[in-house]
Amino acid sequence: MTEKLEAMHQKCVANEDNIITVLQEIQNEFGYIQEEVVNWFADRSNIPASQYYGVITFYSQFHQNPRGKNIVTFCCGTVCHVKGASRIISKAREDLKLKSDQKTTRDMQFTMEKVNCVGACSIAPVVLVNGKVFGKVTPNKMVKSLKEYKE
Repeated sequence: MTEKLEAMHQKCVANEDNIITVLQEIQNEFGYIQEEVVNWFADRSNIPASQYYGVITFYSQFHQNPRGKNIVTFCCGTVCHVKGASRIISKAREDLKLKSDQKTTRDMQFTMEKVNCVGACSIAPVVLVNGKVFGKVTPNKMVKSLKEYKE
């Protein structure tokens, strides 16, 4: 792992990358941003780990925990909320056997996330699976849509 980190660091230094770019590189390499990797980069770059964490926690693109193979994104904007987003989320949780505090299935196949708005109000409620948009979703349609992603 040290070799990978060293190569990433050298590349980032050569490109004069900023913290955001460094974190994107880390996440691309490992799938998420691990505490020990942040601390390694903080030590090597003489930038406090707190500055890295300030960026990590500000931008929703960064993840500090492993994520599943399939990312299920639920729009929770006003229109989607009014049209039943919470019922869809509950049904998906039930289907994926996720407890209320879990975001990722034990088999690492699915991660559920909520966003404020995806900008597709005309087809609300909206769910994205790996970026593919599903509109006018119902709880039963959601379960059916997830079947094609299950192994």
